[in-house]
Amino acid sequence: MSSIPLARPLGLTLAIVMVGLNLRPGLAAVGPLLEPIRAATGIRFSEAALLTTLPIAAMGAGAFAGHRLEALLGARLGVLLALLLILLSCALRCWPPSYAGLLATALMAGGGIALAQALLPGLIKRHFPQRVSLLMGLYITAIMGGASLAAAGAPWLARHSGQWQLGLAAWALPAALACVLWWRHAPAAQASASQAAPAAPFSRLPRAWLLAGYFGLGTAVYTCSLAWLPPFFVQLGWSGQQGGLMLSYMTAMEVVAGLTLPLLSSRHADLRGWLALTLCCTLAGLLGMVAQPGGPMLLWVGLLGLGVGGLFPLSMILTLGHLDDSRDAGRLAAFVQGVGYLIAACAPFAAGWLRDLTASFQLAWLALAAAVALLLLLTSAFAPQGYRRAMLRG
Repeated sequence: MSSIPLARPLGLTLAIVMVGLNLRPGLAAVGPLLEPIRAATGIRFSEAALLTTLPIAAMGAGAFAGHRLEALLGARLGVLLALLLILLSCALRCWPPSYAGLLATALMAGGGIALAQALLPGLIKRHFPQRVSLLMGLYITAIMGGASLAAAGAPWLARHSGQWQLGLAAWALPAALACVLWWRHAPAAQASASQAAPAAPFSRLPRAWLLAGYFGLGTAVYTCSLAWLPPFFVQLGWSGQQGGLMLSYMTAMEVVAGLTLPLLSSRHADLRGWLALTLCCTLAGLLGMVAQPGGPMLLWVGLLGLGVGGLFPLSMILTLGHLDDSRDAGRLAAFVQGVGYLIAACAPFAAGWLRDLTASFQLAWLALAAAVALLLLLTSAFAPQGYRRAMLRG
């Protein structure tokens, strides 16, 4: 196990948080600006969904390359490359708008996000072995905080500048700051990392597929909310700014859950009760939006945010807890995210297709509620005493 100089942990923690803040603005800024984007490009809802679906798919595909890139570059250079891709994808959105250009930058952002997310969980477990829950909570809370800032800030920047592209491009600035902080505080690559014996593929393990499906269906709720919550409120007669603020409110609730639930659950080896709590909140929020779309939306969206915000970090902590070795745990996390994000990538497109077909988002919310109900049933499988047996390789 590597050791960190005493002066390093606080700086490394700050760098990890800053990286996390940059992993969602490129996605979260699109939904609140969907109306001006559609007006400028003439695209339908199903086509607009690709602006979220493609980067999520890229995040899934890119996660599988994370271990190879770590062996080639090390986590320090790998995460820096990820941040540079995110920075460039945002900066290029300053150019005159075109649908093809938006898709290209979305793919670039997805690749950068995938690389960072594949490398950081293993790095956290390696350098903070006694504080995995705390650091994962801070990291994932930062991801959600970045989404909240973008959801509220993108329409504000677009309105005050008179250029909606600025609402997408401005997020290159925090990415540049993250590059500086990461390069200054990230640990140097270890010589032994590239010499580690290759592990057997996780694709042979039913438990790895179960974890991936669990993460993927939970993330599908998040990606659909990210893409379609602001347009849902616009459909109800709200302004684009108000829709963006509701997405920002949802992600603020995610931050609350992301900060508190990992800390509260860290005292318990069994995460099933906490996972069930987050899923019940998510289910209540989705069903509330379907049953009472003109009702107490702050309550429904707040429950949705608390549920999704707790499910995300707890799913990753659950995954990391299955293996003691930090490198194996990091590879398992990369596999789970790779498959999971490919599953989640289908959800925004399917929801956009349903919106075009039915002129409503209600059927999409019901489909997500059914997925959450399935996750509640699957949660019983994650008894901690079965982790070791489930990860045995034949």
